Amino acid sequence: MSAAEGPLVVGVDTSTQSTKALVVDAATGQVVASGQAPHTVPSGAGRESDPRQWWDALREALHQCGDAAREAAAVSVGGQQHGLVTLDARGEPVRPALLWNDVRSAPQARRLIEELGGPKGWAERTGSVPSASFTVTKWAWLAEHEPEAVRAVRAVRLPHDYLTERLTGEGTTDRGDASGTGWWASGTEAYDEETLARVGLDPALLPRLVRPGEVAGTVRDGHDLPFSKGTLVAAGTGDNAAAALGLGLRPGVPVMSLGTSGTVYAVSRHRFADPTGTVAGFADARGDWLPLACTLNCTLAVDRVAALVGLDREAVEPGTGVTLLPYLDGERTPNLPRSSGLLHGLRHDTTAGQLLQAAYDGAVHSLLGALDLVLDADADPSAPLLLIGGGARGKAWQQTVRRLSGRPVQIPEARELVALGAAAQAAGLLTGEDAAAVARRWKTSAGPVLDAVERDEATLARISGVLSDAAPLLERGPGSD
Repeated sequence: MSAAEGPLVVGVDTSTQSTKALVVDAATGQVVASGQAPHTVPSGAGRESDPRQWWDALREALHQCGDAAREAAAVSVGGQQHGLVTLDARGEPVRPALLWNDVRSAPQARRLIEELGGPKGWAERTGSVPSASFTVTKWAWLAEHEPEAVRAVRAVRLPHDYLTERLTGEGTTDRGDASGTGWWASGTEAYDEETLARVGLDPALLPRLVRPGEVAGTVRDGHDLPFSKGTLVAAGTGDNAAAALGLGLRPGVPVMSLGTSGTVYAVSRHRFADPTGTVAGFADARGDWLPLACTLNCTLAVDRVAALVGLDREAVEPGTGVTLLPYLDGERTPNLPRSSGLLHGLRHDTTAGQLLQAAYDGAVHSLLGALDLVLDADADPSAPLLLIGGGARGKAWQQTVRRLSGRPVQIPEARELVALGAAAQAAGLLTGEDAAAVARRWKTSAGPVLDAVERDEATLARISGVLSDAAPLLERGPGSD
């Protein structure tokens, strides 16, 4: 381990697939140690995960960091949004957590929207129109389908809350992650009593909201972790808010994140309320807002198509006639939770590489359709689009985003931005700085800029046309009459 200039902090990213831990020099942003351990997410109708494996993965990742983790003065956890974690009186999971990409609660989402003021009422109250990804719809589904589990629940948490509570012994959350539940009101920045009453959720089961810059607690005794008792624990936040911190994001700068899910977002000074439901009016982890649009199908869906056609993910070929909507997990943007993948325009001369390129095009089309809605009117339309996430290093992803957006694209050299954002949040506890300012001091967004190319309007129009024509079929879902 190289000598650090300042105190060390730990940033954690607990995602769908794994938990990662970085030990970072708070003075310079240098990553001095790292670790990672996988999660298991069973396939099937639902997307569920045992929260205890997140804790085991955190322990393993921290132990991989070695002596550096033992020297850390503060820690923070960034985590996958929306997941419903239900705990019993002993703090043990009542059942596996319902993850963000479990869309079984689509009927409950539609019913809640109708019962509580329609899309406009929801947008005005919570900043978002809930989809099947939102935690409130998952709780409603659980209450309807597993009432015996609900009766055993003594605490309701989000994924990052669960790990933070196991560190500190105290149930806490932050405004960034809470804004994705559907039971946090963006206007009052408090839990919404009417929503909670409608779904039968006692507010006493929810965690305390920790303000930006506030200490959530300290590491308690009794863990097989390389932390000293009394190590400071920051509030933590959801993964997208953590990545925004990790970039040191300023208002109006557009971001596209390519992971299992895809997102587009920007920091805004203004609270968003989009009654169409395309843009979620999330809060950020600092005190501003993070309007965001999310797709369920991104890198994992494209990789699946690559596997089906027997190609490496980079083996794309240009083509103008085939359209592939890669909605393999249903879809959130556009809001088609019952949909499946759809292929149109297949010909004898269509190649496997063209099919793969069509999957990229379909995934990026969904994200770009929401980008203009995410940005404030005064945002610079020629500003580079920051491309992050696991897919950002892929040439096929980069070229597809350039061709379909018509924007210059910047690829930050810093990796693991969620964990870096959490580390910046932890560093802010020690220095008194704003976490985004810490990340800007670390120069995390620096990276090469790919020049803009002419926007491929023909492909965008073709995909939009197929989507419009196929919408009734996609809304019914596979196997429907």
